[in-house]
Amino acid sequence: MPYPSTFPPLDIPNDIDLWTLLFDKQGDFPPSKEILTCFETGRSYTWETLRRKCVEFGEGLQEQWGWKKGDVLAFYTPNSIDTPILTLGALWAGGVVSPANPLYTADELAFQLSNSSAKALVTQPAYLQTALIAAKKAGLPPNHIILLGPQNGQVSSKHPHFTTIRGSNKSPHIRPPINPATDLAFLVYSSGTTGLPKGVCLTHRNMVANLLQASYVEGIQYRSRGGPDGRGDKQLGILPFFHIYGLTCGVLMSIYEGWQLIVLERFDLHKALQAIEKYRITFAYIPPPVVLAFSKHPDVEKYDLSSLKVLHSGAAPLTRELTEAVWNRLKVPVKQGFGLSETSAVVCCQTVDEWAKFMGSVGKIMPNMEAKIVDEHGKEVPEGEAGELWLKGPNVFPGYFKNPERTKEAFSPDGFFKTGDIFRRDKHGNYYCVDRVKELIKYNGYPVPPAELEGVLLGHADVADACVVGIEDRTRATEVPRAYVVLRAEVTLKNEAEKAQELTEWVAARVAPHKRLRGGVRFVKQVPKSPSGKILRRVVRDWAKKEGRAEGSKL
Repeated sequence: MPYPSTFPPLDIPNDIDLWTLLFDKQGDFPPSKEILTCFETGRSYTWETLRRKCVEFGEGLQEQWGWKKGDVLAFYTPNSIDTPILTLGALWAGGVVSPANPLYTADELAFQLSNSSAKALVTQPAYLQTALIAAKKAGLPPNHIILLGPQNGQVSSKHPHFTTIRGSNKSPHIRPPINPATDLAFLVYSSGTTGLPKGVCLTHRNMVANLLQASYVEGIQYRSRGGPDGRGDKQLGILPFFHIYGLTCGVLMSIYEGWQLIVLERFDLHKALQAIEKYRITFAYIPPPVVLAFSKHPDVEKYDLSSLKVLHSGAAPLTRELTEAVWNRLKVPVKQGFGLSETSAVVCCQTVDEWAKFMGSVGKIMPNMEAKIVDEHGKEVPEGEAGELWLKGPNVFPGYFKNPERTKEAFSPDGFFKTGDIFRRDKHGNYYCVDRVKELIKYNGYPVPPAELEGVLLGHADVADACVVGIEDRTRATEVPRAYVVLRAEVTLKNEAEKAQELTEWVAARVAPHKRLRGGVRFVKQVPKSPSGKILRRVVRDWAKKEGRAEGSKL
């Protein structure tokens, strides 16, 4: 029997789209409540100002660009408090939003633009050249690139600044009707272990459901008003908005709950510490490497972090040692959660009162969800035993964009999504992440597909075969990719270190920074494979573990 959520079921409406949930009804906070604040500039938007600017941009898309329901607006930008204006403005106009990592290469971005059939691309001046190359490859006209950030005379007039895309009184502007069950709100791309990234279709109902689920579990822990300054809880906004974790838990939850989100363009430890001290920030959603910094970096001692109530770690597993280290140093609880792009973000979440009681757990599954833990044959295992986690619920995506084959593979015959992650469940309903079935490497929470790196390596003239696996880097508190390479027979390996550096730089020049071979390069005689030719990664991972133990014994 599937495990139901231990939380009571919620009434999740079928006829409410994401815009309506966020903006058609005022929450229990005043419309003048400050929601988004830029740490670097001090600029901010209240709830009512944000709503007005979103509508203005949405009307501008309709009037100036002929925006239609289902048109895709892609994003290639680091965090900005203006990003939610364009994101939600596109949703107001019936559009679909497809965010991309601003560290993508032109080829990586071009694939997403082409696959999603994006009608326009949002970027910043510093990223414009790569965006132009990608747009050209994808067949997107240059004048369909919209700029965020500071306006300056050096930027070509071919690329309109978003502030110029506004509606007028010349014609009426009407929101197109949305079917929450089938119409997409977001199209986010999730890297696979084989092949190219897959577009994850997230409907309005998926997003509404997950916000209501997360609000029930997380929302009751923080408030939109009260506290020392009467402004309620404040969140540190360091998670990237292009990632479903930052989009849902950062941007959308803050707007819905009335929390103030202090936005940093990207994570910088000193800026984050300054922001906590200056704004008296009370909580943050972060990945494990940031937890590591809070536990060990000497500069943490230089700032007043006494306002922090709790840190929530997600995007990758967190060790017990790091959790305890932060508590011992700062007396701040670190709780965990688990989520996926395919589940609109949140699947499990610890509550603050259980962070120590069930340390190591990612918490309980969200209301209205069901879970199975199964063996390799899809048969449910006894409680407490490890197996693959399968999920069902209103926040689970309907399928991959233009990819019926992968969609079919992702679901069981009875409609459960196969996460590819190994979990166990205790008798109290808490879930524990044990391992991954999927071969995807997670570097600082970002997905690194090994097959992609292997393909890049095989493009080098000296490489005959390659296998890439993730290894644990304790100094960074994350997985990093390591390559095991077979050189061509005619290649003489004179200096192993130099050749390893050459291949590392070869890969670095061809992929986004988070995909670099930070785990190094090892040279082997052959890559172990099954009779069918599939790489036996478990064997290679065992090599890496033995190397790690051998290196550790020498210390």
